Amino acid sequence: MPTFEYDRRYVERGLEILEDYLLADAGYWPIGAPAPAGEPAYPMLTLEGLKLALLRLSVYRGRLTFEHQIEKLTFELDVLQRRWAAAWEKKATRAYHARLAMWGNYLEEYRSLPEVHADRYVYEVRLRVFLAILAPDVMSLIPASRQGLPDMDDFLKATIMPDQFIWDEELQVVFPADSYWYLYGKLPVMIPSQPNGSA
Repeated sequence: MPTFEYDRRYVERGLEILEDYLLADAGYWPIGAPAPAGEPAYPMLTLEGLKLALLRLSVYRGRLTFEHQIEKLTFELDVLQRRWAAAWEKKATRAYHARLAMWGNYLEEYRSLPEVHADRYVYEVRLRVFLAILAPDVMSLIPASRQGLPDMDDFLKATIMPDQFIWDEELQVVFPADSYWYLYGKLPVMIPSQPNGSA
């Protein structure tokens, strides 16, 4: 799990450049900030990346040292989202479609060669988390914006092997099993037969 400082800097810098990002046509935007020493370089700025980092920061709620900083960042992000509501929704919709396509591609690769792609699930499932994070921001759009996800989820529920939380244990409080069930299992190297006899 990234450190508090790692995610805090990412969110702070993201808020500084969010207006430019929202008004640009690009899906990804250079964050333009160095990561803390010893930690990986920052990913490009995206709305889903920004919200995921803020979710990870919420692990530290209740600790006086961090609470004020988390509240401040959460408030600032909410203000900017409301101020640029139309641009935010447009960007979120574009991101949703892109992440949905990427998630669908991974599941198709897994269906084709489960023994090769099963181990990638722990990394690739972040795409499904991104879809959950973005969903509230595209709720006003037609259902086609979520086209295909129910079928993907049905396949995943029929295939996944229930297990322990697959990300860092500290994050479990932020990603409960009832909402993020796909973070509580792994994909088998052989796809089980479905009730109709097909895999």
